[in-house]
Amino acid sequence: MSQIVAILDPNTVEGSELVTETFHFWFNDHEHIRSPFPAYIHNDVRRIATERFYEWASKLSDSAKEEMNDEMIGEKFEEIIFDAATNLVKTEDEKLTILYPFLPRTGDKIADEHDLTGIVIDRGIIREGDKSFLKVQMERIDKSTWNTSFELPL
Repeated sequence: MSQIVAILDPNTVEGSELVTETFHFWFNDHEHIRSPFPAYIHNDVRRIATERFYEWASKLSDSAKEEMNDEMIGEKFEEIIFDAATNLVKTEDEKLTILYPFLPRTGDKIADEHDLTGIVIDRGIIREGDKSFLKVQMERIDKSTWNTSFELPL
């Protein structure tokens, strides 16, 4: 059995390691990224995503499995995890965090062009022509507010 085929099999050490390591990465904060998944969905995401992933893998032909590589498998598993999570969270803000895990979140501190710090109090998606932006509203310590936006990746 090839390494790739083993990863796609839930009954192998390799398959278990893929699942365990991927969830460990995404369910914990790290130096360069915070987990986008609230703790209350971890168990359900783990169960649903694992089932969906192995269901997807079981439908692949042997030749398709042989053409896969670790990166492709990892990306597919992450895609399934993120899809499952967006359907489990309770708020639109939590959904935004899952969809854009690297962008500012409610409660984050951001400095404006004058180096004055504000805390994100609201955010949402806006569209301008063909582009989408995350519009963020901040509140300074003096309770004044200001807005900024970040272009979203396609």
